[in-house]
Amino acid sequence: MEAKAIARNIRITPRKVRLIVDVIRGKRVGDALSILKFMPQHASKTVEKLLRSAIANAEQKNISDVDKLKITKGYVDQGPTMKRVMPRAMGRANIIKKRSSHITLVLGDE
Repeated sequence: MEAKAIARNIRITPRKVRLIVDVIRGKRVGDALSILKFMPQHASKTVEKLLRSAIANAEQKNISDVDKLKITKGYVDQGPTMKRVMPRAMGRANIIKKRSSHITLVLGDE
């Protein structure tokens, strides 16, 4: 059995979130929660919240033992990009891209 949680349109760059998800992929749920709790990055709070959601989804599906669950898949896709304009010298303009991401975590038993 698998339990899945998806967070969409998170206003953090996918590149920054991938660093966090790569660390916890393949780990047990308890270990991943303790790792995320002590990471200094801002994205770790969002991933921790998503992991807790996936655990709650697993409990709803009555998967055998929640403590034995492992993060089987975890990936980050790019979401929509907001484009903003910043005025520059001599009437020019630069485009600022505010990127967002879709985070997916899949839990499965060993």
